[in-house]
Amino acid sequence: MKIIFATGNQGKIREVKEILGDQVEVLTMKEAGVDCDPEENGSTFTENAYIKARAVREKCKASGNKELIDCIVMADDSGLEIDAMPGELGVKSARFMGHDTSYDIKNQAILDRMKDVPVEERGARFVCAIAAILPDGRELDTKGVMEGQIGYEISGNGGFGYDPIFYLPEYQASSADISAEEKNRISHRGQALRQMKELL
Repeated sequence: MKIIFATGNQGKIREVKEILGDQVEVLTMKEAGVDCDPEENGSTFTENAYIKARAVREKCKASGNKELIDCIVMADDSGLEIDAMPGELGVKSARFMGHDTSYDIKNQAILDRMKDVPVEERGARFVCAIAAILPDGRELDTKGVMEGQIGYEISGNGGFGYDPIFYLPEYQASSADISAEEKNRISHRGQALRQMKELL
C-alpha cells in the first residue's frame, strides 16, 4: 500500500510513518513529484483536509502515471484551540501571526497574552482531522482530539509547532517533553491515524 500524504512538514511525516508502520509506504508530495498548494479556506479541520486531499488526487489523476493514480491520497488539518482565545487559532493555527513567523515567537506571544489567565481557564486542545481518498474514489475521514492546557513557559525539545506550550496535566509535562512514542500514543494525530488505519 502506497500513501501520498499531502504535507511538506517533516515532523508530521515522521509521526505518520511511525504510527502507520512498515506495511505501508508513505510518500510526501515532493517524493511523489506532486506540486500542489491549494488554499485551505474551509471552516472546519475536516473540510480543509478534504480540500488538500482532493487537490492532490486531481494532480495524480492528471499526471497519467498509473503508480500515482493507484496511490491512496491522505491529508490532515490540525490545530490548537485555546478556550481563552476563542476563534483566534483553530483552523487558522498555522496562519496565526503569519505563516513566516517562527513558532518560538508565536508560542511566546501566546504565553504573554495568557500570563494572567488562571489555571482553570487555560484549557486547550489539539485537534486533527484526516481525509483519505482511495484509488476507486471512495472518501474516508477521521478525527482525534488531545485535551490539555496552555502552560506557563516554553518547555521541551521534542515535537514541533505549539507542543512546547501545550501542557499535559497527567504527565506534568508539555507535549514537547514526553517521548515521541508516548506522544504518538495519546496525540490527536495518533488517534486520527489509528482510526484511519482501521478503516483502510
